[in-house]
Amino acid sequence: MAAANEAGSDAVLERLLALHPKIIDLSLDRVWRLLDRLGHPERDLPPAIHVAGTNGKGSLIAFLRAMLEADGKRVHAYTSPHLVRFHERIRLAGELIPEGELLALLEEAEAANGGEPITFFEITTCAAFLAFARTPADVLLLETGLGGRLDATNVLDAPALTAITPVAMDHMQYLGDTLSAIAGEKAGILKPGVPAVVAPQAPAARDVILDRARALDVPVALGGRDWSGEAAADASGFTYRETPSGAATAFPAPALLGPYQIDNAATAVACARNLGDLAPTDAAIRAGLAHVLWPGRFHTLAAGTLTSRMPSGWELWLDGGHNGAAGEALAAAVDAWNRGDGEHRPLHLVVGMINSKEPQEFLAPLAARADSITAVAVPGEPATYGASETAAFARRAGDAPVYEGDSIGTALDAIAERAADAGDPPGRVLICGSLYLAGRVLALNGAEA
Repeated sequence: MAAANEAGSDAVLERLLALHPKIIDLSLDRVWRLLDRLGHPERDLPPAIHVAGTNGKGSLIAFLRAMLEADGKRVHAYTSPHLVRFHERIRLAGELIPEGELLALLEEAEAANGGEPITFFEITTCAAFLAFARTPADVLLLETGLGGRLDATNVLDAPALTAITPVAMDHMQYLGDTLSAIAGEKAGILKPGVPAVVAPQAPAARDVILDRARALDVPVALGGRDWSGEAAADASGFTYRETPSGAATAFPAPALLGPYQIDNAATAVACARNLGDLAPTDAAIRAGLAHVLWPGRFHTLAAGTLTSRMPSGWELWLDGGHNGAAGEALAAAVDAWNRGDGEHRPLHLVVGMINSKEPQEFLAPLAARADSITAVAVPGEPATYGASETAAFARRAGDAPVYEGDSIGTALDAIAERAADAGDPPGRVLICGSLYLAGRVLALNGAEA
């Protein structure tokens, strides 16, 4: 839908941003207050799969949505943040929420709230619950915004399944400064007796999650203990294996690229296998793996305004990863590139990051593999690091030449010019460091997520 037609919802969203002085203020009190005034829509939702974790939440939901829809099911989905427009956060029975419906729901939530303090994520989550309760569907895929225990989505008494993706150090100012503390917050989505799928975890996170599961009598399917996913040597797919039975099923390589997506795909298969009556067939799982889409996560940019700036033979890639674990995953993807090509292709990073992140930690594994790093500010984002700040982090992260860019477009131009002056062969540009940056890039290139 054209941006001009979205002025109504945009205006309401701007007003909602001003209802609380803090962007993030973890609590459920304000959410419960508003849900009560709205008639408790969270009690009328379809069977839900509630997903928490640090990395891979969005990919897991994308895989599950593709699998379940291939099985003929109507699927709601709630994800964040959006990349290009807010409507991406709310999918109703497979479709982005229409502008008119979104506007009406936001205004209804705003009126019920009565101007009282509430964060943007909290009030928009309540509006999403209204949408999900009023539109028929077979299943709801629900992603936490931050943490789990006090996240605005954590108001369901008995979801059909909970899932926890790999936990890593991120959002420490809100969730704690140790892996075990962060895992404890993520484990807050576990519900008494509700089955849980837990991706392979570092021991400190695993132990906390399992302790919480035992206390609530939660049956857990744990990656590395109860199931595993092993990539085929020829990269043609992966084998999903259940233990201790040893039952093994071969699945095709997922359409989402990067070696780490095998892990996310295997977690999705584990979720699918633990959905009881909602479980998709293996044929639907295969179809979902083959056709899944998830913009802003390690993919090439289609033809557009930004790609047209690159010389012939160059590739322009985009990824929204923004923490140390994401940097490691991207580094593994770069190594897989080079193995596949059989020769080194120059890699140039364009990096912009939000100031709640740790740029040096994200860049450390990538800097050793980059031929250059160009730092930019995230356009239109008040919480961005400036280009000079990110450049300073990049210099500390490794020995790659570091530059500063005034904009994404001029950064691309400068990379191409330097390569031409040096007589270098066509290379790859990877724009990375923030989902907010990924959204700006998609918008600048002329695409919708």
